[in-house]
Amino acid sequence: DILVCPECKGDLDLNIAVEKNGEIIEGSLTCKACDQLFPIEESIPNLLPQDMGLDVDSDRSVKLAKR
Repeated sequence: DILVCPECKGDLDLNIAVEKNGEIIEGSLTCKACDQLFPIEESIPNLLPQDMGLDVDSDRSVKLAKR
């Protein structure tokens, strides 16, 4: 119970899609309170709020979205 939802501070449910040698490779964290979904890709959870204005390219590079 170390991680909480950055939006509402609610508890998170872990959904594992790919696990290897006890490490979560792909999956997601879902907030029990506000249903916000946070992806886990390449073992890294993305807990940035959805309104941060970030855009992820197909090569997984992150840049500020043009507004």
